[in-house]
Order: sequence, then C-alpha cells, then structure tokens
Amino acid sequence: MELNEMIQILEKIITPKRLKHSLGVVESAKKLASIYKEDIEKVEVAALLHDCAKCLNKEEVLHLVRKCDILLDDIEKKETELAHGKIGAYLCKEKFGVYDNDILSAITYHTTGKKNMSKLEKIIYLADFIEPNRNYDGVDELRNVAYNEGLNEALLMAFDNTIKYVISIKKIIHPRTIEARNFLLGELNEI
Repeated sequence: MELNEMIQILEKIITPKRLKHSLGVVESAKKLASIYKEDIEKVEVAALLHDCAKCLNKEEVLHLVRKCDILLDDIEKKETELAHGKIGAYLCKEKFGVYDNDILSAITYHTTGKKNMSKLEKIIYLADFIEPNRNYDGVDELRNVAYNEGLNEALLMAFDNTIKYVISIKKIIHPRTIEARNFLLGELNEI
C-alpha cells in the first residue's frame, strides 16, 4: 500500500490534529533516518502509522484486545493509553497490510521503549517527542541533541523527560521505560 493510501485511511480513523502530529513524526523520523543511516521506507511507514490506534476510546481498545487476543500487561490494562502501541501494530496488519516485524515492533514500543531497542525503534520513539508540532520546555534542546550529538544521547534525554513527566502527573511509570533507560545508560557508559 502506498503512503497516500495509508493517509486516506488514517483520515477516517484519527483526528486531523493526530494526523498532523503523525505527519510531523514522519518529517522528524526521516531526518533522523538520514543522519543515522536507517531504511527510509520503513521509517516513513512506522512514523506515519505509529498512532493509528491513538483515537480509539477505552471500550474500543478493550473490544479489540478481547476479539484479537492482544496481550496487555497489568499496567497497560490500567493505563489503556499505553496500549495504543500494541493495538496499533495489530491495526497495521489488519487495515494497512503491514507485516514487517521491524515496523510493527517500532509501533508497539513507541509508547514505552524497551531494553536493547533497534535503530528504527529509537528513531520512532524519539521522532514522536521532537516532531515540529511539539512545543514544550526543553524540546529545542532535545532536537539539537537528536540532530547533532547522537541518537542514544537524545534517547536518554527523552527517557529522562518522560520519567520526570510521569512522576509529575502521579501516573505509573511502565517498567519497560525504566529498563530501556537503564540499558541505554549502560551502553553509553561502556563507550
């Protein structure tokens, strides 16, 4: 399926604001892919579709989980916003005909990260934070590090920002985010 066909489907299942964000993620992800030498076609598809399940309500999410035997952990069951990565990977297969495991994994883990992330997973996770429509304290510094200093260094900043933010709103930090952050920190300290 061509990207334009995917956009036409997305226009029916996500809000215009979410589509604008997804197109911004495509822009940032392509820039990161160019800098860090990743497959541009995979990056475009993963970035465009990463939030394809974001606009589902809790009942729709739970319906798909039951209908399609999608396994959610206890935190994802409680914080269903975190489940849109896993649900999105399912929708990618069903609605968009995307079966590439690298792309599906990048979509699955773009909400939490995970230990030992692939370059594609890192790019999608980070592009979600720095796309041009994002406007929060520290985003320009994060963009600068992402585009000039290193993918892992920027990813570590993104994990740190996420953890601080989740603490500030008194929500549960998913253990995968902590594991991803600690694994990456270990890698950076070995260099």
